[in-house]
Amino acid sequence: MERKVAVITGARRGLGASIAYSLARRGYNVVVNDRVCEEDVLEVVNNIKNNYEVDALGVMADVSVENEVKRFLRVVQEKYGRVDVVVNNAGIVEDVELENRTIDTFNETLTNNVTSVYLMSKYFGLYMYQNKKGKIINISSTNGTKVFSPESIDYDASKVAINSLTNNYAKQFAPYVLVNAVAPGWINTEMNADLPIKFVKEECEKIYIKRFAEPQEVANLVCFLASDDCSYINGEVINIDGGY
Repeated sequence: MERKVAVITGARRGLGASIAYSLARRGYNVVVNDRVCEEDVLEVVNNIKNNYEVDALGVMADVSVENEVKRFLRVVQEKYGRVDVVVNNAGIVEDVELENRTIDTFNETLTNNVTSVYLMSKYFGLYMYQNKKGKIINISSTNGTKVFSPESIDYDASKVAINSLTNNYAKQFAPYVLVNAVAPGWINTEMNADLPIKFVKEECEKIYIKRFAEPQEVANLVCFLASDDCSYINGEVINIDGGY
């Protein structure tokens, strides 16, 4: 039986890499994407090939640029001839006090976080729709559902936009492609490794489970949404934050 193919953007490290490994563990051929540090991408690809009985492909592309997304899709089509799952994980965040944030940094966040989801869903989603089967899982955030942080106002706005894209693409590609989003709270990733200890303790006290999530815990939810077991969830944004 031909293996399913999962495409993960922003997957050279952190949550994206954890999702890539988790899908490989479940038997998917995995396409690992990022726009920076090809060495890290190849490390994830080689780890998958060496540890799981699946294939992996690394593709360097800026998924916020239309021509890059078109090229990305062609590469995957030529290699595998199919796409079954797309995980839109690529994104950036930079905490800056509101009075110090510029329009350039605001627009950069929106372009990286929102335009990438729009383009990947448009082109890869249409391809899956034409094949009458597929899953899109967008990585949102509780910053787009119930947490408000003025120092990351552009990031918060981008996640709200991703939730809207999730709803609209679920309608656009119905009934063949299921489109959902996962909205994590705090996760133990490299991105959060330098947070002040006092701040981490204060945030953990707000979480019912009293700790940050491990990347694997979020990846497990993504893998469920990607699986055949998820057959009747569509257009949903699912919080995964340990209770907050």
